[in-house]
Amino acid sequence: MPLPTIPSGNVFSSLPTGYDVDNSCRFNDDDDPRLSRASGTPTSTRKFTISFWVKKSGQVADQFLVSSFTDANNRMAVSFDTNDRLECNCHVSGSIIIRRNPTRKFRDYSAWYHIVFAVDTTQSTASDRAKVYVNGELQTVFENTTDPSLNADANVSGDHFIGAYDNGGTPALFFDGYLAEVFFVDGSQLAATSFGEFDEDSPTIWKPKDVSGLTFGTNGFYLDFEDSGDLGDDESGNTNDFTETNLAAVDQATDTPTNNFATMNPLDNYIQNQTFAEGNLQTLSDNPSPATSTIGMTAGKWWIEAKAVSTSGSGSDYQIGIISNQVIATEDLGHYSNNYAYYYDGNSKTGNSSSSYGDSYTHGDIIGIAVNLDDNELKFYKNGTVQNSGTAISITAPASTSLGAYFFALGADANANKYTWYINFGNPIWSLSSAVADENGYGSFEYAPPSGFLALCTKNLGSDGG
Repeated sequence: MPLPTIPSGNVFSSLPTGYDVDNSCRFNDDDDPRLSRASGTPTSTRKFTISFWVKKSGQVADQFLVSSFTDANNRMAVSFDTNDRLECNCHVSGSIIIRRNPTRKFRDYSAWYHIVFAVDTTQSTASDRAKVYVNGELQTVFENTTDPSLNADANVSGDHFIGAYDNGGTPALFFDGYLAEVFFVDGSQLAATSFGEFDEDSPTIWKPKDVSGLTFGTNGFYLDFEDSGDLGDDESGNTNDFTETNLAAVDQATDTPTNNFATMNPLDNYIQNQTFAEGNLQTLSDNPSPATSTIGMTAGKWWIEAKAVSTSGSGSDYQIGIISNQVIATEDLGHYSNNYAYYYDGNSKTGNSSSSYGDSYTHGDIIGIAVNLDDNELKFYKNGTVQNSGTAISITAPASTSLGAYFFALGADANANKYTWYINFGNPIWSLSSAVADENGYGSFEYAPPSGFLALCTKNLGSDGG
């Protein structure tokens, strides 16, 4: 059973970078979301480059990221298959003329990956005609590979889709997760270094970089998702804008490759069997075993909000708090020592002992959590009002717990009802009536974080936080 994960490697950017990505677009496959545009005659059918950053949220079916579709026999797509492998394929006249399917698997739901698919069929060496890069590294080991013939024409002039695949006029196979910095360069085969870099401050961390010098070609486009009212706006200068379907302003996210926010962790879900949606910021459960966050807290001060949304019945048995052990049994939040919960009825619970704490809460209420690991204290807030008259709950120092860290957690009492939570680590999935950042300028919350408390994102790790 996997433990909660903490982002690492080339996506753990906790320091300011020379180039920052401000926004991504969140796709929730249950909504059938996509961006689409009709493509014209390309600059080239033999040379093109697709580049994007992706953070996965789910994998219940094939996940299509970028695709071009003329008909079932003439299409091109970059996707993840049901085995978490990347597929970069192109079909012409019913035959696969290009196939690059790396053997490696993409199973980290806390990480941002950079993918580049670059084609030039005029290259004299067959293996150079189609290249795939992951986080700046040229892929050389493939599950399946087909080299295009010399001067082969690829299908890049069909309708373009982001986050979906056209199945003969019926968009299908939608993506679940986040996309950022989406490029299509028409007429050039570019290396990953055109879009990202290792720098002297972090020589092992692959980062996005400024691409203002790129030449895009006729059908080229660049989506930066910085206009929440026009998520399909093309910033390449070509005005090759996309039409949004089942995407709204709230789907503009601040979770990006240069500031990775915590989400809930679908890899720590064997006992809980919760259902995740909306970029792993919505949970649905009738199981008291708590879902946990991807980022653990070891020091510093952290502010998190969660909205109790609904149940399938009349009950209101929500639980919210922090956890410091691996979930190994069907036990509610607060059952074990060093786990701390605030229950719907106003009680707090730790070590399987409940006590009177604060107000009861129900559907529509927003619960704030102030986790103070400098002083090893915990406070809960209901709709902006601190509970227990502001008296903090004393908690065990993280280093003395079984995991050495606390993870945000939530659940619901076990009964016939199903409970839905919305979670906000600073990257909300619901429209806020007032958007307040932390004192470092990160995150967006309904209520102002208490002084010194920060959003749980990588820009804050190692700064004032832990």
